[in-house]
Formats: sequence, structure tokens, C-alpha cells
Amino acid sequence: MEYSFPHYLLSKQSVDDRALNKDVLNALKAQRLPQPLRIIEVGAGIGTMLRRLIRWNVVCEADYILVDESDENIEYASAWIQQWAEQAGFCWERHGPLVGSGPSQLRVWDATHDVRIFLEQADVFDFIQKNREPADLLIAHAFLDLLPIPGSLPELLSLTNSLAWLTINFDGVTTFEPVIDAALDEKIERLYHSTMDTRLTGGDSRSGRHLFGHLRRAGVEILASGGSDWVVHAVNGKYAEEEAYFLQHILHFFEESLTRHPELDGEAFTGWLQKRCEQIERGELVYIAHQMDFLVNANRSLRAPQGEAIF
Repeated sequence: MEYSFPHYLLSKQSVDDRALNKDVLNALKAQRLPQPLRIIEVGAGIGTMLRRLIRWNVVCEADYILVDESDENIEYASAWIQQWAEQAGFCWERHGPLVGSGPSQLRVWDATHDVRIFLEQADVFDFIQKNREPADLLIAHAFLDLLPIPGSLPELLSLTNSLAWLTINFDGVTTFEPVIDAALDEKIERLYHSTMDTRLTGGDSRSGRHLFGHLRRAGVEILASGGSDWVVHAVNGKYAEEEAYFLQHILHFFEESLTRHPELDGEAFTGWLQKRCEQIERGELVYIAHQMDFLVNANRSLRAPQGEAIF
């Protein structure tokens, strides 16, 4: 099978839709922010969060700055945003190049939405250095657990003068069912988590629980938090939408991380991967990953009455 990271990001849309903590999302809606909103999303991939927030009528009028370091993701986002906008009946227009010589700008609108989208291909810390206007809302989706936290947290939070919505932060639990070999399953999952903790670029396999302390020490107020677990299983032998591909790509991450690991028997690991792939083909594999969502106030002077919505 050929693996594509943009395809993986597409395939997990329905998984994330279910996983995002609705209490934390409702807490975001209950805050008061100016219109139009300025939103910065870091590690934004191909723009699936933008699509979700427009589709859910969470974002109606905004400048949305989509930041990702991958040329491939930004180029894909530019074409894909146009595609889903057309399919959803939105008007759209584009200004600027796709990638390379400056940011690409798109506008998506209809009778009730007007969103200007700025596609920025940049390392997040380079973007922080050049950004001159903080956002009303910072979004980091499935991203903080890849960074050197807590050291980089103050820099990231400098991108907002009010709220940050920090979602899908992995928190140390991976489960595959049914069990193949209890001891081997446990070892593979433990070693996979350890690779997150030893990445040269940073990372934390228990990012979710650790963020409670990190955020408080960074001087921000946690307004809401809650679990945002990925739970993927088949119904009547079939996975929803592209979730079979999502599962295959999760196993690919395991393969990339653990092949030739000195603590893991290579033949046993290859056999384990094959059996898990066969479980996907039969619609038997259940996958669960525990994660956490947070809404934080980076401006302690900002307070909103309960129940008032910003969008």
C-alpha cells in the first residue's frame, strides 16, 4: 500500500469529528470575541479543522491563518479547500501563489459565512518570530504532543491575545482489540510510546495530563478540559468513510517507528503487523487512543458571561 500523509489527514476527519470534546467546544462557543475573528491554526495540515468549523457554523466571519511547515500539505490544502467549498455550495476566490514565493490567500463565502484564508508554509517557530498581529483564537490540533513542551509553550501562546483551543493531545493510552498476544501487544505499545518521548524534535506520550501543569506554569487559565479519544470500530463489518485507511496508516506509523528496534523481535513484529492488517480487512480491529482537549484563556482580563456565544 502507498501511504500519503494528506490522505491520512483526510481519512481521520470523521474520527476527529467524534473525538473532539463537545463540552470544551461548547465552552469555546460561550466566550465573547470580536467579529470578524482573527484565527491562527498552527500545524494545520490540509485545512480539515477549518472545514469542520465552517460546516458546524462555529466560524462564520473570520481571517483564518493556516500555518504548516509542509509544502505538500499547503499545496494540497489550496486545491482541497477549493474543492470542498464548491461541493458545499460556497463561492470562492484565490489570490497569490500556491507555495514558495508568498502566502496564498483564498476567500470562501455564502449568505452566512465570509472567511478569508491565508495559507502560510512555515516552521511554526519561524512564523512566531515574524507574526505581528496576535489572534483572537489560536488553534493547535493534534500538534502540541509533537513539540518540545513546556519550553515552547510561551512562544506558542504569544500568537493569541485571548483564547487557545488545544485539541487531540495524546495521553499515553493506545489499545488494539482483539488481543493477538498480550505480552507482545503490551511491549509494542510501550515501545511505540517511548519513541514519542525520545524524538529529537520533542514530544510527550503523556502530553494530555502534563498540559494541566504546563499551562498553569505558563500563566494561563484553563477554562475547560476533557477527553477526546479516538475510537474506531466497524459496524456490520465495515468502517465509516475512510477509517479503514486511517487504521492502515496508524499501523504504518508503528512500522516506521519500530522496525529494527533493538528491543523488538523483527519477525514477531512483522507477524503482528500482518495480523492487524488482516483484522482491518475483516472489519474486526478496534483502535482506541486516549487524548485530551483544552480551552485556555491567555489574557486573564478576558471574561465572558456564561452562555454567550462568540460566533
